[in-house]
Amino acid sequence: MKKTMIAGAVGALLAIGAGGAVAAPDWGKVGAKEITLFYPGVSPLEWIQKGTEHGGARALKKGETCADCHSEEASEMGKKMASGQKIEPTPIAGKAAFIPVKVQAAHDGENLYLRFSWKQPAASGAAKMDDKNPVKIAFMLESGGKVDLADQSGCWATCHQDSRTMPGADEAKTKYVKGGSLAEGKFYDLYQWRSGENKGFNGYVADKRVMEGGKALVSAEGKKDGDNWSVVFTRKLAGGEGDVALEAGKAYNFGFAIHDDSAAGRFHHVSLGYKLGIDADGDVKAAKQ
Repeated sequence: MKKTMIAGAVGALLAIGAGGAVAAPDWGKVGAKEITLFYPGVSPLEWIQKGTEHGGARALKKGETCADCHSEEASEMGKKMASGQKIEPTPIAGKAAFIPVKVQAAHDGENLYLRFSWKQPAASGAAKMDDKNPVKIAFMLESGGKVDLADQSGCWATCHQDSRTMPGADEAKTKYVKGGSLAEGKFYDLYQWRSGENKGFNGYVADKRVMEGGKALVSAEGKKDGDNWSVVFTRKLAGGEGDVALEAGKAYNFGFAIHDDSAAGRFHHVSLGYKLGIDADGDVKAAKQ
């Protein structure tokens, strides 16, 4: 009995010390926010700012957020775009129009934990764009509204009409922030998990997208149970270059996306822009556990 107890204690200590790994929260005790991701079609930043094509452009100029107008109709927007009824020149037959996702957040004073869980939509049967990764999930954080429209449009400030996979665009051009600069703090902190590689990435989007180099990510782990996915990211509250440093009592611009059905590029499902509060008010709240 004593040997078993000692072995268990040693194993726990090794788990804590290995690669900075720590015990995740008891997710059964953490509240969940349901956020609907929707298929966005061809709706880059330039489109949402063009009043002749997007009726919300005027509201955007007045300071309203995309979520103010669209949070309750995300699924309906996804249906119109996935079907090709609106701003999608090459619809994919059978493409899921939207994905409801439960988002949970917590922290322990040193690390932030984010858990995303959702039901796998039916496959479209279309050719695989990324045959290595049936599913990818990514989220971005932005601090202080230094990126133009980050407070209002979420991750849309990184989505442009000249970026790869947009109609007629340069396939070598990645997402970017207009006037983006790490030195000036004008960037998004980027995290991604890939199912096929079972690996997490920590980069940023400034004048270009960089998938690696961040120092804040501790781990990214995903699993599928039947038709249900769950992915947990653990990142340090503190970070290095390209990482947004998180502090208790503050809220941060937050958005996320899922590449379902082996999708790539713009053919993903996206959230509107929300706030992640660290012991602070927000659409998603991370309280200390």
